[in-house]
Amino acid sequence: MATYVLVHGSWHDGSAWRAVVSRLEQLGHAAHAPTLAGHGKGVGRAVDHNDCVRSAVDFIVDRDLTEIVLVGHSFAGTVIARVAEEIPERLRRLVFWNAFVPEPGSSLLDECPPHYREMFHELAAASDDNTITLPFPVWRDAFIQDATPETARATYQQLSPEPFQPFVDRLDLRRFYESTLPKSYLNCTEDLALPPGEWGWHPRMSSRLGTYRLVEMVGSHEVIFTDPRRLADEIATAGRD
Repeated sequence: MATYVLVHGSWHDGSAWRAVVSRLEQLGHAAHAPTLAGHGKGVGRAVDHNDCVRSAVDFIVDRDLTEIVLVGHSFAGTVIARVAEEIPERLRRLVFWNAFVPEPGSSLLDECPPHYREMFHELAAASDDNTITLPFPVWRDAFIQDATPETARATYQQLSPEPFQPFVDRLDLRRFYESTLPKSYLNCTEDLALPPGEWGWHPRMSSRLGTYRLVEMVGSHEVIFTDPRRLADEIATAGRD
């Protein structure tokens, strides 16, 4: 059985993985879901991308976890790519779930379509702490369109403002692209968080992984809430040897 470390995306914290962790444990795996620096309720947001990476690395090293299947959702694709540069000896496989795989030298914001770039800059500038609060209509229509209205509202209340600096930090990633770690891409086929086509997740992001395992399932960007059992099962498929 495997040891999974599940890294959340923007506006989330580790608690979002609760049902996925439970299912992975039912399947006999060990599963951990850290919260990245600057994320979650009631914490300071003055962090950069390196702080997020360091918090994930510290979580793994402090617990002496090895032979890890490291899973990253959305923004966390940029984090697990960097973690793989820092502690590759502790990792067995990387799983990118509808996650960003930035080109070397780019930032996450560079990989977003123009309308998101404009919106994120405006929201960060309007905040008093350089954060982005995701508007509910974007959450409802682009992130979790497969949820009931009640679930969409309840899960929106679990979100927190996202630090903007990690979006704009440029990432070298040369060591990541030289890595021979096995990689998988888990693609939810109804994910609209990035608009399908020119800016879509797959194959735009997945194709950058070189040789990789593709696993697909039906659902939105937020099946972590709408279908966590199936998500856990597909993560297990993506993470197998």
